[in-house]
Amino acid sequence: MYDNPLVERYASAEMAALFSPRKRIETWRLLWTTLAEAEMELGLPVTKTQVAELRKNITNINWKAAEKREREVRHDVMAHVHAFGLVAPKAAPIIHLGATSCYVTDNGDLIIFREALRLLENKLAAVLFALADFAKKERARPTLGFTHFQPAQPTTVGKRATLWAQDFLLDLDDVAARADSLRLRGAMGTTGTQASFLALFDNNHAKCDKLNALLCKKLGFPDTMAVCGQTYTRKVDSQILAALSGIGESASKFATDIRLLAHRKEIEEPFEKKQIGSSAMAYKRNPMRSERICSLARFLLTLPLNSSFTQATQWLERTLDDSANRRLSLPQAFLAADAILELCHNVASGLVVYPKIIERNLAAELPFMATEEILMAGVKAGGDRQELHERIRVHSHAAADVVKREGKDNDLVERLKNDPAFLPVRDRLDGLLEGKRFVGRAPEQVDAFIKNAIIPLKRRYRKAIIAGAVRV
Repeated sequence: MYDNPLVERYASAEMAALFSPRKRIETWRLLWTTLAEAEMELGLPVTKTQVAELRKNITNINWKAAEKREREVRHDVMAHVHAFGLVAPKAAPIIHLGATSCYVTDNGDLIIFREALRLLENKLAAVLFALADFAKKERARPTLGFTHFQPAQPTTVGKRATLWAQDFLLDLDDVAARADSLRLRGAMGTTGTQASFLALFDNNHAKCDKLNALLCKKLGFPDTMAVCGQTYTRKVDSQILAALSGIGESASKFATDIRLLAHRKEIEEPFEKKQIGSSAMAYKRNPMRSERICSLARFLLTLPLNSSFTQATQWLERTLDDSANRRLSLPQAFLAADAILELCHNVASGLVVYPKIIERNLAAELPFMATEEILMAGVKAGGDRQELHERIRVHSHAAADVVKREGKDNDLVERLKNDPAFLPVRDRLDGLLEGKRFVGRAPEQVDAFIKNAIIPLKRRYRKAIIAGAVRV
């Protein structure tokens, strides 16, 4: 039988458990029990004994009985109503009283989604802390910057890490906002009108409102959605998947940069002692974790389209063509995001830096980067700005030609030293080629980012991480 690789290979056991059949049905049973308890408190003919029996058997699932019943009735919710009644016979007559299937399916999804979003929050925080630690350590190490993947003004290794971290910080904001904004669907009946509950409560509108207030209180939600049809609006799913897709965007950017830097031999992901990089080329240290991040991210990035089409094609109060798609796209999006963050944390926590290679690569391009300072120094020493600019232009092109065509080192500085026009600043030229002179405020920007963006997060998330919400 086919096994889902997201469960078997990539996602954490915690996330996989949230989308397991057991978690789904136990959540349904919690909702049935909570509904019965609330109905009892509002005066409907439900007894404490029945509620206690339901609560006692939430985890006592007779899977074979449910499967047999579903084959007969072709309805998964009613099959599990039947199975629940078998283990709680005294409560069987009042299970699902007044409810429609979406009472358990939609509310159950919202409960699980909120737990999954909170888990991703903690994992995003863990990635941010790992990147912040790396950025702090490497805050001032000059490295060649790139635009268009062509050499550009130097930055620092730590500053580049804050760019990765900032993306994940935006994802954390989105994921937290989605979790905070979730509202319960509540007990709304078959088309969202609460007609069945209004009948149960003998036209007492206040009790209908009180029922949903009790459900929210017991299940830990601030409120129900203002209105719904048979289902909660699938716009909520689109918003969730957009936030999860954002994680894929950030992770793919991060992992791609690591792959590029590994190619330049400047930074590598962690490589274990007995790890094999290639079955044929024994010397290789392929960035396989970063490649896996990119692969999973590509899958995750495609999933929001499902929820967009689902929301766009829902008819009136609801159609059932959302069901099969949601069973696939939503759990897999969470599992993929979880797997990606596990990998990102592993990579970010073990990044290997090669300072000598970084220095060599920077030194090869730094003479070109320093030409503006050399020009200004020459002008201050009495030179003609236009003449010096032309001489630098000619020497720069000649030096670049030597590098590209002959494979030799960049000799621009030597050419300038031997040019009489630069004689007044000749002894200062080497001093103008220190990498730290060209990184601007990059180290200070790292410090500010950690102080203003990361330290406040540590107060909010450190306890959860230490408690084991993420594997750090």
